[in-house]
Formats: sequence, structure tokens, C-alpha cells
Amino acid sequence: MTAPDHEHHDPRAEPAPRAGKLSVRDRALLALERRSHAGPGAKERAIREELGISPVRYYQLLNALIDDERALREDPVTVNRLRRVRDAKRGRR
Repeated sequence: MTAPDHEHHDPRAEPAPRAGKLSVRDRALLALERRSHAGPGAKERAIREELGISPVRYYQLLNALIDDERALREDPVTVNRLRRVRDAKRGRR
């Protein structure tokens, strides 16, 4: 007998739903981004351990997420800060 699929389902891997609220994964991305991380490599370790993804994938997902109006409604302070940082980096290129 095999285990039901729901026992192996990882909500962190869910894409954002198209309407309504953010997915569990998207809320976890924002929550991790709100925190401060002491020391070199601390944030990257947290990304791997807590979200189970690579830092490269984290930043890809985060970059797309900050353009999502649902993310702005969920956490305007964090999203606006990330947008300003991204815009400043683009301006230096």
C-alpha cells in the first residue's frame, strides 16, 4: 500500500494562486526577507534550510513576487523596500 499523496506534498513548492491571497511559499519568502541575518552566509543557510531551495532560485522567485500586487497588499513595507533596492541596482547599470 502506498502513502497518500498529501503526505508528500510540500506547500513551499506551490506556485502562487492566480487570485486572492499569496501561497504559503510566497508568504514564507516575504517573511524570510523581513528578517535580519547576522554574519556571512546566514541568509543563504536560512533559504536552504527553511525553504528547501537554492539562493539563486529564492532570488528569482522573490524578484517575480515583488511585482505581484498581492505581495504589495500583504507586506507593503518589505515589497516597497525591495523594489527600491532593485530600482537602484538597475540605475547603476
